[in-house]
Amino acid sequence: MPDMEPWYATTIAICRTALRGLRVTTRVSGEQHLPRQGGVLLACAHASYPDFLFVGKAGLARGRRVRFMCRHDIWNVPVVAQAMTGMRHVPVDRLAPAGAYLTARRLLKEGQAVLAFPEAGISFSYTVRPLMRGVAALARETGVPVVPVVVWGSQRLYSVGRPVNGRGPRPDLTRGRLVDVRFGEPLSVAAGADLVDTTRLLGHTLTDLLESVQRLPEHRPGPTDYAPWYPAHLGGHAPDRTEALLYDELPTSAVLPTWGPLPGATPLP
Repeated sequence: MPDMEPWYATTIAICRTALRGLRVTTRVSGEQHLPRQGGVLLACAHASYPDFLFVGKAGLARGRRVRFMCRHDIWNVPVVAQAMTGMRHVPVDRLAPAGAYLTARRLLKEGQAVLAFPEAGISFSYTVRPLMRGVAALARETGVPVVPVVVWGSQRLYSVGRPVNGRGPRPDLTRGRLVDVRFGEPLSVAAGADLVDTTRLLGHTLTDLLESVQRLPEHRPGPTDYAPWYPAHLGGHAPDRTEALLYDELPTSAVLPTWGPLPGATPLP
């Protein structure tokens, strides 16, 4: 890729080496929905800490360097801060999100591919949790398409889970994992669109896309497996939505789900 930023090139090399060492297979589908040029806003369901690695890898295959909207405290680590700024990623402070919004808007108007995690955190239930309205607002103002994207399989490498003795799960370096990245059809947001209605549409779209991957036979646990990495409503042992409320840190301004399983839903056999 021409004019590769030095920090981006270095990070790509490190990530490729790590994934090769773990023998991770990354399988991408729907990549034709990610345009090769022009401003585009990716809205990603968040299943694990390394989700950005896999979406970034899929973006590079389409000739795009994705700019991620990330928690601002990542910038508290000096060298990491330099790398994140060098790659033009966007720090998001939940208590003061206006700066992130303006930076993302500028990048989109430049023709960049910007990715947001509209859940504002990883879902303990591995369902799409309440969503922030920022994606809808950015798309409405800039006119760029919203491309929904999900990552699944990455949660088995490193994600959230029920705390044990006050600690969450540690990274699992088991080799040979399969990670799916799936892009959905772009959504357009009209200039006069209602932000809550648009966010609800996004929630339903992300849920359908995520479950289309979760239900694949290669991702389902065996009948006798203990599977805290798989959603409860599909037969796994992750916290259901009701239990997840004990662990999730949810912004009060988020749009509550009209999508996905109801709290207390009976698991599928």
